[in-house]
Amino acid sequence: MSASCKAPPIPRDRLLERFLQYVRVDTTANPDSDGYPSSPGQRVLGEILTEQLEQIPGLAVTQDANGLVWGSLSATVASAAPPIALIAHLDTSPESPGDGVEPQVIVDYQGGDLTLPSGGKIQVAQAPELNELIGTTLITSDGTTLLGGDDKAGVAILMELATYLAEHPEIPHGPVRFLFTCDEEIGRGTEKIDPGKLDARAGYTLDGSGAGCLDVETFSADAATVTLTGINIHPAIAQGRMVNAVRAASDLVARLPRAAQTPETTSGREGFIHPMAIRGGVGSATVEMILRSFDTDELSVFAEQIRRVAGEVAADTPGLQVDVQIRAQYRNLAEGLRELPAVVDLAEQAFRNLQRDCRRAIVRGGTDGSQLTALGLPTPNLSCGQHNIHALNEFACLDEMVAAAEHAVELLRLWAEADRL
Repeated sequence: MSASCKAPPIPRDRLLERFLQYVRVDTTANPDSDGYPSSPGQRVLGEILTEQLEQIPGLAVTQDANGLVWGSLSATVASAAPPIALIAHLDTSPESPGDGVEPQVIVDYQGGDLTLPSGGKIQVAQAPELNELIGTTLITSDGTTLLGGDDKAGVAILMELATYLAEHPEIPHGPVRFLFTCDEEIGRGTEKIDPGKLDARAGYTLDGSGAGCLDVETFSADAATVTLTGINIHPAIAQGRMVNAVRAASDLVARLPRAAQTPETTSGREGFIHPMAIRGGVGSATVEMILRSFDTDELSVFAEQIRRVAGEVAADTPGLQVDVQIRAQYRNLAEGLRELPAVVDLAEQAFRNLQRDCRRAIVRGGTDGSQLTALGLPTPNLSCGQHNIHALNEFACLDEMVAAAEHAVELLRLWAEADRL
């Protein structure tokens, strides 16, 4: 493997400008929508990206009927280098407001807590990585909304990378596929993707935190919906007749583990059962849950726990009917990456060539790469400067975003040499 070639610098001001433009577009995913994409802003942002990509010489681009944006840049080498896909998602989490984002830029961060325009703070005690970011440029929201760095940091990096590669045809790379997906945050990111259309040997999602991190494992994930059907009648004549589904749903959640097997009590490789929502009324209520484990087999154990508890609630509530539905969401990224070790090895080599630290990591969550890998496209996840994701005190680091773009350039160069893979 040859040493890294010195590449021209990434235009950081242009990268920042892109990021600030993209975060101002409300792309909050809507889990209650049956449409795809689930929110109109995702299609709007896709249209903006398509227009910008159309201005890049030699890059073919289209936004399909589902709002996905597909781009392709031809190789600059004559060898049979394999096509590589780079992927980011347009949507942001529905867990916090994403409308009316007003980003603030902090140049040459001097350390200490960050005060937000709304009066809130990003405290070093809760984000100790700030101690490693002194002297860098940070971006936050005003504290009343998400920033949207998850994953508009990845989106901005890929958009800058597409422009940069076209401006520097002297940089060796094989065919590069760019894909911007929708609804990753609600588990639908790959729902409309045909891996055959992507036509790549391997892929990388740019959807990770910090810098120098290579995500090679994710949770395996299932979802559970428990429907409790009771009997509704006017409270005045309810004695001996009413069967309250709301009360039964509350009972169900209360009987699930609380001292263990929850997001708030687990870490590392520990899995959990997570009740996320209770909806409905006296006559009918539903409890939505997610099940997560690095061990795919443990998901069936969690499902059986839920069925057992639901049966106990039904037995203790005469007249109540209970239905438990389990559906698969995604599987551990590691299971598919074993089929092509080079996809991880070359990413590590690119960090070494740039004389940067790299660590393999596990993700207590999932990525589009989890599902793409299961579909046959090995796709680990790369860091791109996101921090405190899904929270009002989210922030991004421009220097880490630049570093992610530089890493991508070197990674593509290495793949250009890997014509046997």
